[in-house]
This record gives sequence, C-alpha cells and structure tokens, in this order.
Amino acid sequence: MTVFLVLGVAGVLVLALSLVLGDVLDGPIEGLLDGLFDGLGSDVFSTAVLGSFVSALGFSGAIAEALGAPTLVSTAVGVGGGLVFGALAVWLTRLLRHDDATEPPSTTTAVGYEGVVLTAVPVDGYGTVRVLVGTRALRVNARLDGDHPLPLEAGERIQVTGSVSPTAVTVAPLWRELG
Repeated sequence: MTVFLVLGVAGVLVLALSLVLGDVLDGPIEGLLDGLFDGLGSDVFSTAVLGSFVSALGFSGAIAEALGAPTLVSTAVGVGGGLVFGALAVWLTRLLRHDDATEPPSTTTAVGYEGVVLTAVPVDGYGTVRVLVGTRALRVNARLDGDHPLPLEAGERIQVTGSVSPTAVTVAPLWRELG
C-alpha cells in the first residue's frame, strides 16, 4: 500500500507543479516523446495529464489494496483509475487550450447580440459600441436603426439589429420589460 500512496502523492506534486509552472515542463516532455505518439496529440503527454494519471493510479490502487484486494488486482484497479482520470485531464486540457472560434467576430456575427454604447450615437451620424460575441469583445461603429429615432448616450445598453459594413452596425436601444 505504501508504494501506491507514494505514487499518489508524487502524482499530486506533479499536478501542482503543472499548475504553477504551466507549459514550462511540457516542452521537455514533448521533446522526449517526439515522434513516438504523433497521432495522439501533444495534450496526451502534458504534465497535467501525467500527474492526474499517476495520482489516480496510486490512490485507486491504495484504496483497492486497503479493501483487501491482492496486489495484482490493486494494480489493475490503479491503472484503470489512472486511465479514467488521465482521459478526463486530456479532455479538460483540450477544452481549455483550444478555442473553438477559428475566426474573430465580425459585424455579421454580432447581429442579435447585446452591447453597450461607448461614444454617443446621434440621430444622423455614427458612434461606437462594444458587443460581446461569445467570449470576444467587438468594438465597432454604430448608427441608429431606422425604427428608433432617439439618440443613444454612452453607457446605454443596445442590441445589434444589422450589419452596415465590416466596421459598422445598426443598433437599437435594449428595452427591458417592466415588472
């Protein structure tokens, strides 16, 4: 059981180091394994994944052994637990490192989103607004939608109603229901 606990603690230490040092440790690991597992992707052998695998292997094996399982069974349980937690770490690492948005937001993708007026939008001219499209902020020129003839002051909430050009949109005030 002591071997499993040492593995578990060592894995937690590697995981803690990966949180503190980030990608600094991942470069040498990728260098050692370069070419061996190219089809798996670099996220599989990150320090976070290896730390998760080793700690889950150690603690799962220690639990199995504490419950009376023989060493061979405890080792199999440990490897199984390590694979499960390693796969979870790979999934989380890929989720955090890779942004799904391949292109920056544009005025056409901003239509329908809410935003805020940065500089006043007059009745007969342009102002600027900031619109949050997904996780990215888009700052564009804005003019009033034809159905809303009142100017908008800085700080007012708006909704993008259309795209005028790659750098300009039409906006309308964001109306909130009372009550």
